[in-house]
Amino acid sequence: MELTRYMKAFPSDNRPGRTLLYNTRRCALLDVSDELLERIRAEKLADREQETLMKLGFLVQSRVLEREEMRTCFERVNRDSRKFNAIVTLTLDCNLACPYCYEGNFRGHFSMSEATANLLAVRLIERMDEGLSLCVTFYGGEALLKQQLIQQIAGELSGAARERNVNFEFNVVTNGTLLTRKVVESLLPLGLKGAKLTLDGPRDIHDLQRPFVSGRGSFDAIVSNIRETWDLLPLQIGGNYTRHNYHRYPELLDWFLKEGITPEQLDMVVFSPVTPRSDGSVVSGDLSSVCSCSDEPWMIQASMFLRAEILNRGFKTMKMKPSGCMVEFKNDWVVGYDGGLYKCPAFMGDESLRVGSLAGGIEDYSHSHGMDIWKCDECLDCSYLPLCFGGCRFLQRLRTGSIDNVDCQRTFFDAALEEIITQDLAAREKQ
Repeated sequence: MELTRYMKAFPSDNRPGRTLLYNTRRCALLDVSDELLERIRAEKLADREQETLMKLGFLVQSRVLEREEMRTCFERVNRDSRKFNAIVTLTLDCNLACPYCYEGNFRGHFSMSEATANLLAVRLIERMDEGLSLCVTFYGGEALLKQQLIQQIAGELSGAARERNVNFEFNVVTNGTLLTRKVVESLLPLGLKGAKLTLDGPRDIHDLQRPFVSGRGSFDAIVSNIRETWDLLPLQIGGNYTRHNYHRYPELLDWFLKEGITPEQLDMVVFSPVTPRSDGSVVSGDLSSVCSCSDEPWMIQASMFLRAEILNRGFKTMKMKPSGCMVEFKNDWVVGYDGGLYKCPAFMGDESLRVGSLAGGIEDYSHSHGMDIWKCDECLDCSYLPLCFGGCRFLQRLRTGSIDNVDCQRTFFDAALEEIITQDLAAREKQ
């Protein structure tokens, strides 16, 4: 037996003589004595100890075999997957005028036609005929500008799912301004399971960064809809910060609590850095204010600060988990309003990254999207591989103009993983 290579060890700050072992492949955490750790390394374990450590993934039969398992993991995932995920872009139109919108260079009054919607339903029902469950995320622009189209597509898919005895559900990514109680109640019978909406920090920052097209602020309209709908479905609150304003985002959380919007009413809060537009441009002209690389020191500092502030107030946020790019998953599509197919929402608007169409099917994108780029010695031997798998193809392309290398996240995890584990342990103790 050997210790897995996909593991990190950290000293237990509050308990001398103990070590935290974190398995990045299983996202399992063990608090062990230094004496036990020495026996693990010396292979002097009792049978029950060895069995437990194997079950949790800290011991493996062979690190050579484990490395090969990682190299081929997506082949197994794609072979065994019984779920199909489609992000469906109904329109590139929006009722907000966010200056940092990464779709800004190709946004417009473009919406999915009736014919394309019908073809979309046909293609997704074909996936159901293969015995796959189906999860659709309606996306934009602003998806709820096309409520009738959502009802049409979801109605057809939910009926087809019942006939085939497979599961169908859908979510909505929305700016939140149109997510009224009436709208939610009309969509729930069709399979609506959740919504993700955006608040960019306290009112003054949000209204500056996310005004209506008219110029009026949108903060109050979104908060009103949160109050109206939190009891009907899970709401995930997102927010987009820059280098210059992230320190003020906890003010939003304090305002929530003061106004009676409690952690129990929200499914999750996740703040993320603004990234450049899909063409690499930045509306402010200040590239240093936004995130174009995961190892930027300010971004690491901001993400750790905001994660701690969210948890300290009792709200839930993203937990560490094995994570791969959509590129790696055969059953993940992004469908453009015109029926074009992509492997990431950030790739829309770039014809060179289009991977097919609803009419013609999927084409080979293995080279253009760097599918095997992480299957190198450096990545396969890296303890962080299960959390990264080559990182973000979009950010890598912004830096070099092509997906010609991995977006290595070692610097980020070296700086942040121990703190993330400590944050989660502290939050667990408070519960």
